[in-house]
Amino acid sequence: MERPDDAGVYRLTDELALIQTLDFFTPIVDDPYTFGQITVANALSDVYAMGGTPRLAMNIICFPVHTMDLSILKDILEGGLDKMNEAGVLLVGGHSVEDDELKYGLSVTGLIHPAKVRMNSGARPGDHLVLTKPLGTGIIATAIKAELASPQAADRAAQLMRSLNRIPAERMQAFDVHACTDVTGFGLVGHACEMVEGTDVGLEIHAPRVPVLDEVSDYAAMGLIPGGAYRNEDFRRYMVTVEGGVTDDTVKILHDPQTSGGLLIALPAPEAEALLSILNAEGLSEACLIGEITPAHPGRVLIRA
Repeated sequence: MERPDDAGVYRLTDELALIQTLDFFTPIVDDPYTFGQITVANALSDVYAMGGTPRLAMNIICFPVHTMDLSILKDILEGGLDKMNEAGVLLVGGHSVEDDELKYGLSVTGLIHPAKVRMNSGARPGDHLVLTKPLGTGIIATAIKAELASPQAADRAAQLMRSLNRIPAERMQAFDVHACTDVTGFGLVGHACEMVEGTDVGLEIHAPRVPVLDEVSDYAAMGLIPGGAYRNEDFRRYMVTVEGGVTDDTVKILHDPQTSGGLLIALPAPEAEALLSILNAEGLSEACLIGEITPAHPGRVLIRA
């Protein structure tokens, strides 16, 4: 509990440790099957962010049995199970309760060698930052609720959220990764702050390099910003400096709370380039270098144009 890492790790032997995590939430898309897939991808992501391999899972289900058809629950569980199968994860049980509000998620157990645990701290001066997925799912979800999102934007966001972080988690094992986290509810800047808070290094984000989903900038300009983005910005304001030229809309996008976002990986510059080339070649075309770790402004994040 020393730092707010993505999951708990318990050493069993000198060569084996358990990774434990848990996550669940209310529906963020209308289609039950897709919701199941997104929820599982999101829950597994914390294990991937620690550098581990998810192995076992247990379902967590809250369901309004008197007001919602059980076929919806069936579709959710089917979507979740299909995503677990894709990840090579075995479902070994779970627990369900009657609730007025639908919720679904997982408790996940992963495995890792204790020497290969990737924490969200440990970044070193000169490290470059690789981000593996574009931002904007929270803003698109807000546009969907307002019935202003295009079908293309909604479909692209759902596709992104249900995609696993398995490939970058596996490929980064061949490199000297100093820190890793996944970008979720605290937004890119919030998770970047976790990387450097209380350390002797700072972090710089080059805003124009950060990948953003199509139409997100338009929705942000329309004011379709989720409340979580404002809370994220307020919470980390004391750690963040924004240089001239970065618009307020861009800052909001960088604070946008993501569901099942990408990995943020800190590693030496030459290795960052090599890892990025591998990820791009394997279909993660939007993965890119977005910044670096610096000895300047320790414990702070600089957003610059």
